[in-house]
Amino acid sequence: MIIRSLAARTCRALPRGSSLQPLRRFLSTDIDSIESSADNSFKQLGSLEAQLNAQVPQQVPSASSETQASSPAAQTSESVAEQYHLYKQQQQQLGHLGTEISQHYQPHTLLNNPPSAADVTLELLLASEAHQGHATSLWNPANARYIHGIRQGVHIISLEVTAAHLRRAAKVVQEVSKQGGMVLFVGTRDGQDRAVVRAAELARGYHLFERWIPGSITNGQQILGKCRMKVVNEKDEEIVGFEEQLDERSVLRPDLVVCLNPPENYVLLHECALNNIPTIGVIDTNADPTWVTYPIPANDDSIRCIQVIAGVLGRAGELGQKQRFDAAAKGVITYRPAKDLTMPEQDTSKDKAPKAKVDLSRTFMKDGGLEDADELEGKLDEANNREGSGRRIKVVA
Repeated sequence: MIIRSLAARTCRALPRGSSLQPLRRFLSTDIDSIESSADNSFKQLGSLEAQLNAQVPQQVPSASSETQASSPAAQTSESVAEQYHLYKQQQQQLGHLGTEISQHYQPHTLLNNPPSAADVTLELLLASEAHQGHATSLWNPANARYIHGIRQGVHIISLEVTAAHLRRAAKVVQEVSKQGGMVLFVGTRDGQDRAVVRAAELARGYHLFERWIPGSITNGQQILGKCRMKVVNEKDEEIVGFEEQLDERSVLRPDLVVCLNPPENYVLLHECALNNIPTIGVIDTNADPTWVTYPIPANDDSIRCIQVIAGVLGRAGELGQKQRFDAAAKGVITYRPAKDLTMPEQDTSKDKAPKAKVDLSRTFMKDGGLEDADELEGKLDEANNREGSGRRIKVVA
């Protein structure tokens, strides 16, 4: 009772009019702003209805005063219907505009029409995933200058460095092919065989997509001694007559080796280093760039990246071969001729023998000392095998 009476006395003492005036002003301003925004929205909707009705014969149902006075659920349903109707109208009018997005990457184009060194861009390397390296735990510190950064525990290879090293390697392949050198493309991983074969066809070189036989360079005479060799001219046309000289000749060695997976072909790279054969290799973040002469920092696990690199090097070899053939057509030889080879001797005794036979027969017939045909034939053969001074004639087959 004491608390209730105290609260009643305190409430009677409070001023009544002064405390309610700010609340009334706040409510009145909110209501006015809501009414004004509603009026503006209905005016915009009315102008939009007029524009659509002018373009389309079917009119959009207008928002009348009865709709405003209806329940909130009915207003929501009618607004959704109006929006859907408006969406259909816009789709009918603007649906045919724009472009169609088609698939850009086609795997067979990298084999049928590989890019050249001039077509290498950062976008192409990025699309082929050449920037993806290995985990940081597998990092080789010798690749620090090729690494751009780390993302989610994986090293990212700098594509600018990849493009620069790829163009340098393409220039090397072009010059070796221009000088008539032998280029060997090696790729022994699954899926690399088609790229290796295509690059060798373009560069007119040789390919290997199976296991490398150890000792094929250091002990090549025992492993490749029975392989056939031939002698060609500046137009790659075979010249016959050197078979006997080629039997005793040592086996050929490549002038340049392109290895697409160096970790699996370390024996090959070691043999090339022992014989001073330059090498080009795709070096990932887990490989040692000192294994090859011209490293190309890139992702060696991506088949698309390998196809891009092999295609660029194959195009470079094709360009070098074209330059060599153009120079040969002008009479310029861009390579050094083979050593320890002599031109086969011309057999001129067949042309001279009939004349000597005729002359001797005429002489014998004039003397009239030989009438037997067998005796005459023996004398003619003996005379054909000897010269006037008595020397023997050597005939080279």
